[in-house]
Amino acid sequence: MKKRLLKILAFLFFSILLLLGSFFVADYFYPLSITKNKTTQTILAQDGTPLWRFADENGIWRYPIKLDEVPNDYLDVLLNYEDRHFYDHFGINPVSLLRAAWQNITNKRIISGGSTISMQVARLLYPHDRSMAGKLQQIFRTLQLELHFTKDEILTLYINRAPFGGTIEGLGAASWSYFGKKPKALTRSEAVLLAVLPQAPSRLRPDRYPERAKQARDKVLARLAQYQVWSPDIIEQVRKEEVWVYPRKKPQLAPLLARRLSQQYPDVDIIRSNIDLSLQYSLEDIAANRKNQLPAKNSLAILVVDHTDMSVKGYVGSVDFNDKDRFGQVDMISSLRSPGSTLKPFMYALAIDDGMIHSESLLQDTPRISSDYRPTNFDEDFYGPISASDALKNSLNLPAVELIELYGPKRFAGKLFSIGLPLQSKGNDPNISYILGGASLRMDNLVSAYSAFARHGQVSPLRFTQAAPLLSKPFISDGSAWITRQMLVNNHQLAYKTGTSYGYRDAWAIGVNPRYLIGIWVGRPDGTPVVGQYGSLTAVPILQQVNTLLLNKERRINRPLPLVTKPTTVTLEKICWPSGQKLPATDENCHRQKNAWILNNMIPPTLDTLTALNNNIYRSGWVTIWVNDAGKRVSADCSNAHKKQVALWPIALENWLLPKERRQSLIPEVDNHCPVFGKDIFLPLNIIGLQDKQLVKRLPGQQDVTIDLTPQGGVGEKWWFLDGKLIEKTYGDQKVALTVTHKGLHHLFLLDQSGQILRMTFTLD
Repeated sequence: MKKRLLKILAFLFFSILLLLGSFFVADYFYPLSITKNKTTQTILAQDGTPLWRFADENGIWRYPIKLDEVPNDYLDVLLNYEDRHFYDHFGINPVSLLRAAWQNITNKRIISGGSTISMQVARLLYPHDRSMAGKLQQIFRTLQLELHFTKDEILTLYINRAPFGGTIEGLGAASWSYFGKKPKALTRSEAVLLAVLPQAPSRLRPDRYPERAKQARDKVLARLAQYQVWSPDIIEQVRKEEVWVYPRKKPQLAPLLARRLSQQYPDVDIIRSNIDLSLQYSLEDIAANRKNQLPAKNSLAILVVDHTDMSVKGYVGSVDFNDKDRFGQVDMISSLRSPGSTLKPFMYALAIDDGMIHSESLLQDTPRISSDYRPTNFDEDFYGPISASDALKNSLNLPAVELIELYGPKRFAGKLFSIGLPLQSKGNDPNISYILGGASLRMDNLVSAYSAFARHGQVSPLRFTQAAPLLSKPFISDGSAWITRQMLVNNHQLAYKTGTSYGYRDAWAIGVNPRYLIGIWVGRPDGTPVVGQYGSLTAVPILQQVNTLLLNKERRINRPLPLVTKPTTVTLEKICWPSGQKLPATDENCHRQKNAWILNNMIPPTLDTLTALNNNIYRSGWVTIWVNDAGKRVSADCSNAHKKQVALWPIALENWLLPKERRQSLIPEVDNHCPVFGKDIFLPLNIIGLQDKQLVKRLPGQQDVTIDLTPQGGVGEKWWFLDGKLIEKTYGDQKVALTVTHKGLHHLFLLDQSGQILRMTFTLD
């Protein structure tokens, strides 16, 4: 008997060893893998609300959560209803299995599976049929789970994999889908309902079958009462609550940002953005309302950034994500577009830092021709003498061209590239057209660069996620940033710059208020021109609407706006035109006095164009002459000659000056008794052969008339325009034979290399 018992024990021992060995061999060759059911991806707003979700290939959405994000009420219900001994068994509860087998045999149908939570996780990871082989596979996978994972890890797998009806898996996705809240915020009634829902997710869906869901919930409450998990008062209170679910809606906010972040972080399950949920709703409403006001196939983009920490609070990449006619799935925030005039503030800021200008420096808005820039319209739409502030505020092209030509387009493009604003053009050869939109860039990079005007000259990349670090790179001085921002201030504490690209393809408005950077773009994503689409007319109204929304939000939450203080390096000084420097108001060389913001106590003199600087015949600024006692100009070696300093306006401005400010008034006539030697550098541009407003008659029988014209004065190359069209280019005093055919009024325009202009009209009879 004793030997037989020993044999039996030995048999059992070796059988157990064999089973264990077989298990570990099988575990080695058939390892457990949970990556097979990779979780889906969800983009969250700053407060944790899902903005957008990306389902798996089967359309399933999971929102993975950690165990500490699960409410205790839910865990109480789950463990007491599903598996009371979860933390005590090794994954399989023999008592439960035997009880389930007996129930199934006696009832001749499946009443209970006897599955533990661990076994349910095994079935979720490796589905099987309801056969003996399937059950053995489930048991094997369950033992693997218990071997390789802790109980809390297994429970977390169940919470994130359990089915909750339709395409929803996991407590996180169910909580947001059915109740519109994070799991930690679930009420007791909601926690009970979600604990029982995986038992029959299709049959108990609360959004479709609320009565069935309520009956299942109350059944669970009875079990909790039986085991005295909750007090009778609590159970009765929960029982009285109706089953109500949040109107089921997929998270569908900021789709283009969601796609962008998903592509940037493909292996991250939960991406926590900095989007302000309520603001995003408002911005998308603004876009929807503007949609019908835009021309066909037009789109728009809105970007809002809190520049105190560079977090992206609002992101609307297109007017309507679902509108194919408007290219709604093209993200215009990350697309290359022409910036129009939106780069001009950077040029002015760099020029201030370089000591080229101050805020009221005299610049020239006059027609000009060079190898890189050829104006096409010579009408009266020029301001002539203009301050840097007014030139920037009115977005005048020629003053900006004057600055970039002197600063250097390659140097300008290099500065922008260094702060993360690369400019792209054909051949990528920077030239002066860059300042007028002759290159392409992305809105996100442009808005980031504008942070220089809000962050004391430092530029910081945009922070799309909460994990992104706040970085900064020096670009311009604090003083230059402040002055340039003051030059752009309009109203409502908003400084902004507009832009319109060539052919009306892009309308821009980039704004800076005390807390936010705002980027607005309007146009057609395919680059088709839209006539009449200007930044000031199309984009600015949207900018102002968004700015008002943001300032109202700050007042509503009672959050004070950051203060914008003047740096100590900036002072206010009175300067005079045309010299651009400090002079007493009574000085005869102070023609117009201005209040200018000065950086580092440096007051730079008035700039001239690069052409004028290279050809010093027509000098501007301070010149020295000698006059006699009669006030006439004489040679320096004449008797009674004394030196006199005269501040001259740039020669190109002559046509826009008051008579008393022109060179003929400022420079005295020459005294013929002791004349100045050499060529008179103050001789104005003139035309011999035609007088202004002259009537020209044709000879009898002739259809046209030819007029011989000779330029007098001026310098270098000369360009002749008739009725707005270039007809001839000459040099020096070279003559022109002007042939006119059409009767009526004609406009003749002569421009020399120094910028001097002569206009006249004549009528052909």
